[in-house]
Amino acid sequence: MPRILFVKTSSLGDVVHHCPAVSDAARELAGAQIDWVLEEAFAGIARLHRAVGRVIPVALRRWRRAPWRASVWKEIARFRRELRSERYDAIIDTQGLLKSALLSSLGLGTKHGMDRASAREPLAARFYDVAHAVPRALHAVERNRRLAAAALGYATANGCDYGLKAQAAGERGAYAVLLTMTSRADKLWPEERWMELGRALALPAVLPWGSAAERERAERVARGIGQAVVPPRMAIDALAELLSNARGVVGLDTGLTHLAAALGVPTVGVFCGSDPALTGLYGAPRASNVGAAGKPPPVFEVLKRFQ
Repeated sequence: MPRILFVKTSSLGDVVHHCPAVSDAARELAGAQIDWVLEEAFAGIARLHRAVGRVIPVALRRWRRAPWRASVWKEIARFRRELRSERYDAIIDTQGLLKSALLSSLGLGTKHGMDRASAREPLAARFYDVAHAVPRALHAVERNRRLAAAALGYATANGCDYGLKAQAAGERGAYAVLLTMTSRADKLWPEERWMELGRALALPAVLPWGSAAERERAERVARGIGQAVVPPRMAIDALAELLSNARGVVGLDTGLTHLAAALGVPTVGVFCGSDPALTGLYGAPRASNVGAAGKPPPVFEVLKRFQ
């Protein structure tokens, strides 16, 4: 039985984009034991995947805030022991960053990653036993799948299976989720367009958030819509349940929008500052992308896709 360890630590969208590579490996290598190292905040996504066995959380983001604390060093030592408690046939770093390469180097087994020309940080390639060429022009999902296939010795199949098992039970809820937050200002959609969309949906809207600034934006938009709710801050597991039971989701280029699409929810991705050909909603039959870098879509186009 082959033992495989994937290293894809963050961010949420990247973690979701890695799920089809996990599904491919499980399908092509019957009986494989598949484990996954990722940031503690996103560990719930790996636990949703039907093929993942052991989830190994890492806390690099939190550890960096207080590296002098003895408790942090104890956590690091515990993580290292857990990581090295198993020997793997293949350790595959699909992140292609120096931090993920360093984490991979701590594991026991042959390390695979992208070569210097393919990795997001070329220095990462120094830490792999085997480095693979992966075209940069591919969508992030396909880059992950190509690397896993090259490392494990199979051809990438047609179709895309995210493998996430959180699905809506019975009839979907009578609400829409609007994801107004994103990591970059150039990815934002004007607030007045969100308000216009929310009023036109004829459904109550739920507007989750993750930071104080995102909550303030969500509250402004909700006031402009009228029939809208801004819930308390939610953990990733609760957000996955909220999304999976929604009638539909409209969101910016953010991890939760990709998660909604991966869960099979009707989803519209609104792109304003990034290229949907590289990071758009992908491989989900009930999802579509509108807009492009520097070309925010009009409300009527988003509404047409949602309906």
